[in-house]
Amino acid sequence: DEEFDELCFEFGLELDEITSEKDIISKEKGEEKAKGASDVVLYKIDVPANRYDLLCLEGLVRGLQVFKERINLPRYEKIIPAEGEGQRLIITEQTAQVRPHAVAAVLRNITFTKDRYDSFIDLQEKLHQNICRKRALVAIGTHDLDTITGPFTYTAKAPSEIKFKPLNQSQEYTASQIMDLYRTDSHLRHYLHLIENKPRYPVIYDSNGVVLSMPPIINGDHTKITLNTRNVFIECTGTDITKAKIVLDIIVTMFSEYCEKPFTVEAVEVVYPNGKTHIYPELAYRTEKVKPEYINKKVGISETPSSLAKLLTRMCLKSHVTGNGNHLEVEIPPTRADIIHACDIVEDAAIAYGYNNIQMLIPKTYTIANQLPLNKLAELLRLDLAAAGFTEALTFALCSQEDIADKLRTDISATNAVRIANPKTAEFQVARTTLLPGLLKTIAANRKMPLPLKLFEISDIVVKDPNTDVGARNYRHLCAIYYNKSPGFEIIHGLLDRVMQVLEVPPNEGNGYTIKAAEGTAFFPGRCAEVFAKGQSIGKLGVVHPDVITKFELTMPCSVLEINIEPFV
Repeated sequence: DEEFDELCFEFGLELDEITSEKDIISKEKGEEKAKGASDVVLYKIDVPANRYDLLCLEGLVRGLQVFKERINLPRYEKIIPAEGEGQRLIITEQTAQVRPHAVAAVLRNITFTKDRYDSFIDLQEKLHQNICRKRALVAIGTHDLDTITGPFTYTAKAPSEIKFKPLNQSQEYTASQIMDLYRTDSHLRHYLHLIENKPRYPVIYDSNGVVLSMPPIINGDHTKITLNTRNVFIECTGTDITKAKIVLDIIVTMFSEYCEKPFTVEAVEVVYPNGKTHIYPELAYRTEKVKPEYINKKVGISETPSSLAKLLTRMCLKSHVTGNGNHLEVEIPPTRADIIHACDIVEDAAIAYGYNNIQMLIPKTYTIANQLPLNKLAELLRLDLAAAGFTEALTFALCSQEDIADKLRTDISATNAVRIANPKTAEFQVARTTLLPGLLKTIAANRKMPLPLKLFEISDIVVKDPNTDVGARNYRHLCAIYYNKSPGFEIIHGLLDRVMQVLEVPPNEGNGYTIKAAEGTAFFPGRCAEVFAKGQSIGKLGVVHPDVITKFELTMPCSVLEINIEPFV
């Protein structure tokens, strides 16, 4: 176990835990439920999300074997059948509105066992959850080719016109009935929304009108794969052609090892609505050129070009030195869709070299770190506000539209707030433009506490600003609130004077601070003042309007101060 853990780490993976079904069940449901469960040891391995080629046992073992230099990387080959003998998949124009793309391939003379079959299904499921984005981008269908006859047609029809026996069901249903049937299915109900509101549903037929599948929901029962299946027809339909090609490549490269001629795949011709044809799977190999010194410099090592080539070859990237040793030619196999840029090759070289073998160095740049002045000021002010008897609160940066608009007696358009495009809950619709609602909600949640409640918060608020590159700007605000049987305006006014005192801002008009009577929608008329400092308005203080207090479900008067502290940095 320790050796395997070590190997995983060297290969850039993490052996998460060593467990068994029995352990898992007893942890989750108690020991009673775990009786009779399997004791077979299970390894839980964390695989990086971009390494689709390691999502099944076949790919993982192959990768580790190449890494340990026990085998050479297999060469994946596609066999193009003689004219008129190969399978064809014809796409009709009706699919354009639902799922326009389809790719396909055939695995000939494959031998399944129980474990291989389980792994085959498991890989499809993992791909569905990961690169296929829960089947939204791609859906995979695998069929027993000997039960059907080509050419195959991928089309889209009205739900009432589609009728077939879904996988593992005993009778035929129309597409609409299938949707109703799976609405309560814990596994399949999550995919129904992908097509249920479309006027036509996608469907694949063979030349005799047998339904292969209704992607992305369910395959037909007729083409079900068993352990005796010898020839497998694989189709991937989707809304993203690049992802569909990657998914098809991964499935055929992983499982072609069980074909009579290992690592060979029979190609399928796909005919597009415009009459053009394309052969899939692409199984494209490509070469990239990388300079050895680029790898050495980025990783911080000094290896010879030939040893770098060897390191990359161990990572399934077959490499050799070209041109006087100043270039590495790296061949990217179809299994490695994650290699997009030279830096991905550098990363693999670093993994093969071993992160633990890279020497730690003190950086060559000589700098002394300093706290950000704004944060330093905020920290100092927090101490002084706490010393003045106020308790610090930390509230959410997001709030509902009502919190910053209706409840504060103002209009949402006047707040200049940044909105969240697709909020998960009504509580988090906009970024706050003032700290006041957060403190009022905190008081509402702590009404049982003894009075007076004195709270403060120093945090960022966000407003739209067309002049910045991101279209919004943050300001660091200080907000303090006093909640008691009487408004206590004098306490909040006293706090403002104390803050100015510690900031060494004198109470005068020239270079100091002043307060002038003002009006604010959230404040009681005639009980509101604007604070001016450094020649600009920095905020307001005053007694909160009774309507605001009742809207936040409070019953006592309160006074509040909110200023921007950035001018004092």
